[in-house]
Amino acid sequence: MSGRRIVVVSAGLRQPSSTRLLADRLADATVRALAERGVDADVEVVEVRDHAHDLVNALLTGFASEPLQAALDAVAAADGVIAVSPIYSASYSGLFKDFFDALEEDALADTPVLIGATAGTARHSLALEHALRPLFSYLKAVVVPTAVFAASEDWGGPGGVDGRLAERIARAAGQLAELVAAREPTARPDPLGDVVPFERLLGS
Repeated sequence: MSGRRIVVVSAGLRQPSSTRLLADRLADATVRALAERGVDADVEVVEVRDHAHDLVNALLTGFASEPLQAALDAVAAADGVIAVSPIYSASYSGLFKDFFDALEEDALADTPVLIGATAGTARHSLALEHALRPLFSYLKAVVVPTAVFAASEDWGGPGGVDGRLAERIARAAGQLAELVAAREPTARPDPLGDVVPFERLLGS
């Protein structure tokens, strides 16, 4: 079966970042869940912080730089998206929102999306349901039922992950894998698409 493309959008502001850590755990679990279904997957990570200045310029001018456009195109062409934001003031970060505002209309329509978030305390966990889920529903994405929130204390279990967090990661990844595996893989660009066949050159 053809492979699938999973694009991870991580909006952490620091390095290392608990947001990126959660994003990586979700991606790894999704790849494993797809493998269990006989589906190969490639993972590409978009670190939104790397495009911060270009995002501001794009929103002001309407034009994206080449690196930012490549990131936006990757998300639009993905078979599945994992989107993780830190929570500030009970919602996703402004940088996270700026990135998805820069996408073309309907770029995520019918695309399976797994949402995740991180914060210092579990009191912010409801932001997944009242902020992130409505955002991706508005973008016409298919948001998996299980959202994954990680507070600081969730990283203290065996192997660095609390058992409850590990369970949520596995459940959400399985749901994303199920949706991604059921989709026809997105068309990949033909590297020889603009090359004139040698036979035609001989005949010209």
